[in-house]
Amino acid sequence: MRDPGGARHGSVAMRIGYRIMVHVESHDLGQVYAAETGFKIESNPDTVRAPDVAFIAKRRLPAAEPVGYPAWAPDLAVEVLAHDDHPAETLEKVAQWLRAGVKLVWLLDTGRRNGRVYRADGSESLLQPADVLDGEDVLPGFACRLEELW
Repeated sequence: MRDPGGARHGSVAMRIGYRIMVHVESHDLGQVYAAETGFKIESNPDTVRAPDVAFIAKRRLPAAEPVGYPAWAPDLAVEVLAHDDHPAETLEKVAQWLRAGVKLVWLLDTGRRNGRVYRADGSESLLQPADVLDGEDVLPGFACRLEELW
């Protein structure tokens, strides 16, 4: 059976999510959220986005989980491109995350087997399979070679 990209998308999201979760829990850095967790990142009109993986630093976590969609953005948003994602829509999502206050956005392209890192300061990097996703100051100590995700 031919994989149109959906299974690959899901397994890459699970692999990166697992690696982030292990790192965050072993260093008590905060909370990791899966794709079904939405964040209200814009108002008028309300816009809710749910990245494939999100991370919020411990110092920013509320004492109690909010009811409904939290009205703040994560520190890290990870988006894994599906085969039918439109480039313009994907770039708009990245821009929305950054406008909402996300410090680091990782965009992983399963088809091209590369990734892009977008930062709050406006800089970005293109990563090839042998390059390392680095948590920088958002997810200190995290490193994962991109090729390990495919």
